[in-house]
Amino acid sequence: MRYIVIGAGAVGGTIGAKLFQGGHDVLLIARGAHYESLRASGMKLISPSGAETLDVPVADGPVPTGDDDVIVLATKSQDTVAALDPWSRDLPVVLAQNGVCNEPVALRRFERVYGMCVWLPALHLEPGVVISYGAPHPGMLHVGRYPQGVDDLAAEMTDDLTRSGFVARAVPDVMRWKHGKLLGNLGNAAEALCEPGGFGDIHQQARTEAMGLLDAAGIAFTTQDDERRVRGHLVDLAPIDGVARGGGSSWQSLARGAGSIEADYLNGEIVLLARELGRPAPVNEVLQREANRAAREKLPPGSMPVAKLQALIDERSAAVSR
Repeated sequence: MRYIVIGAGAVGGTIGAKLFQGGHDVLLIARGAHYESLRASGMKLISPSGAETLDVPVADGPVPTGDDDVIVLATKSQDTVAALDPWSRDLPVVLAQNGVCNEPVALRRFERVYGMCVWLPALHLEPGVVISYGAPHPGMLHVGRYPQGVDDLAAEMTDDLTRSGFVARAVPDVMRWKHGKLLGNLGNAAEALCEPGGFGDIHQQARTEAMGLLDAAGIAFTTQDDERRVRGHLVDLAPIDGVARGGGSSWQSLARGAGSIEADYLNGEIVLLARELGRPAPVNEVLQREANRAAREKLPPGSMPVAKLQALIDERSAAVSR
């Protein structure tokens, strides 16, 4: 089985590199300077155990495919449609992405769709370099058929990932896990917008607001206790000398000046659900709006004081409660 990893950034780069180290057939799909660096010099993978340069095959677009190929999509959610459209619709697709909107989008185009819930602390800011902070395992990956179930391919992928060093689990309810992860990702916008530390209260407000809406809609999600019980200390954030980790995926989008951010598919997912239910979601609405503004204006991460963000949330909350 060949793993075609589209989006060789922090998550996709780590998954592809570890599978390659595990002896599996891997092709990375990258763009621009990152592609040029990977093609010329290989991937430099930095982890708590050291640094290694890997000569992983790479391409900058679609290639001829075969029956044993699997697409692993690890782009940001706003890039899902453009990333998938050029590829053969006969292939199975694994969505190694934050949020819960990508699976139904893929199912319109591909018959075999798999969700992957990703817990994987990593960083990608420099072309050709991926930094993986997870220890003693690089990440925990829950894999299952969408909308539900586990089949032979899900089991085979889980075995391959396990042998490559991940904690991998085949689960029939992968979207329950991804909805739980979504709750954790609702703090990404605040982490990107605000100075380090101090935004935990805002994340909890966003999480509480979202849980009420998910419950109202009858959508199942894992709890923090569920996640702690499964993960334990199998994937901890380990320090790497000389390589500080600034923040998660949204923080990295602002740090790279990407011009876009995932907030529409994280906080925006909760805003959408609230509107469908005819209920307000002022906390997530403000986080979505301000994260998009920061990305559009290419502001650096940490450019907004926590107090200002909280004041905007309080103002919007008061407005919708009138």
